[in-house]
Amino acid sequence: MDIALQAAELDRWLAEAALPLWREKGFDTAGDGFVETIDMAGEPTQANRRSRVQPRQVYCFAEAGRRGWQGDWRSVAEGGLAYFDRVYRQPSGFYGALATADGEIVDPSFDLYNQAFALLAFAYLAEVLPECKAEMIERSNDLRQKLEAHCKHPVAGFEEDNPPRLPLGSNPHMHLFEACLASEAVDGFDRVAWANLADEIAHLAMECFIDAKTGVLREFFDHDWTPFPGEKGRIVEPGHQFEWAWLLLRWAERRGNAEAIVKARRLFEIGEAYGICPKRDVAIMTLFDNLSVADPVARLWPQTEWLKAAIRFAALSEGSERQRYLVSASRAAAALQRFFETPVRGLWRDKQKADGSFVDEPAPASSFYHIVCAIYEVEDCLKRL
Repeated sequence: MDIALQAAELDRWLAEAALPLWREKGFDTAGDGFVETIDMAGEPTQANRRSRVQPRQVYCFAEAGRRGWQGDWRSVAEGGLAYFDRVYRQPSGFYGALATADGEIVDPSFDLYNQAFALLAFAYLAEVLPECKAEMIERSNDLRQKLEAHCKHPVAGFEEDNPPRLPLGSNPHMHLFEACLASEAVDGFDRVAWANLADEIAHLAMECFIDAKTGVLREFFDHDWTPFPGEKGRIVEPGHQFEWAWLLLRWAERRGNAEAIVKARRLFEIGEAYGICPKRDVAIMTLFDNLSVADPVARLWPQTEWLKAAIRFAALSEGSERQRYLVSASRAAAALQRFFETPVRGLWRDKQKADGSFVDEPAPASSFYHIVCAIYEVEDCLKRL
């Protein structure tokens, strides 16, 4: 396997099949919003729509447009954000969680995760729609300030709502971290505020989310950022080991922080050593903190995070170490491509069972964010080799 050839194949699949299909079938022109799923016959379903899907798809089409995709990305990026605002935005200024396919909100509750993706969409739209930049700057600042006023944790990071719900999670902070890194890089955004928040989350991850002895990254925490009691506090997700490694590498390169690179390397090593099924060569869903398998199902998204982390490590390494990471990236790309073997080109499978068979279900739109980011990350990192 050659990662450069795999990258070219992934680029073609994205530009020629996935983006056109999800532009045509994945955007509801009647309601101006992104659909939740497309079935294996290539038709949109009427499934309820999670709010996170809207800004994630906005990101996908905005970034595709920035990268030169020739399809109509602009109308869906703008229309998706307008729909997100119209359907999910609450009087508080935060975004609710779930609506029907007809645009009726059914769960208006607050989730930090959904606000993080709103911020990511603002940053990417500001880059590709200059006429909207001033609005995106204002909205980005406003939402960050609302979060800090509404659910700032007394020590570091954020709580889930006010009053706080437990457990607290590392995952929403991971996506907020990603939004911070995107926002601090956009001309005109409040770089100091975004950089400070990125630094705060990076240190919270290195000091609390990542176990000091083992190097595993946990998912769920008590209010004092200690592991949540019971089995929930022992959950470790290989996909998030890789995703945090990738984000910490990006942050470390900007800040010149050697500690973050050490932590990221350990996260990657754990994910690769314990989170890849040796029979199927795919990243599985869940481990416990003793690194035993908790859930052997393999979902699509951890393959993308394995790929992103491996290729970023390759770009930052040399010699035999670089080769090792390139081999890992190639394995991850091969794992990902197996999920793309569908009756209609441009769709994907979401779940592979322990026996290697795939669950027969519609393709979730939410995966596209992971896919687009991974394919473009490989493209970028290969240029640095």
